[in-house]
Amino acid sequence: MHSTLTLKQLHAHTGAHVRRAGAARVPVLITDHGQPVAVLASPSILQPRRRARTLLPAYGALLKKNPSHDVLEDLAAVRGDR
Repeated sequence: MHSTLTLKQLHAHTGAHVRRAGAARVPVLITDHGQPVAVLASPSILQPRRRARTLLPAYGALLKKNPSHDVLEDLAAVRGDR
């Protein structure tokens, strides 16, 4: 369960609340007139987002080939008609 603070409470003692949220293992919900508007949370409890990476077909094909031992030739192959 997370803690809840009003925006007014946060404004009155910002430093103390931010330090408490940084040390806590649970997020602190901030509300304005009863509506959630923000969350204070320690960076250690946040999950980093992982981006899906896409391998370009031309680069995949190049990886399957043996390198030419000429960097400029390999670069031209990767760039194609760009």
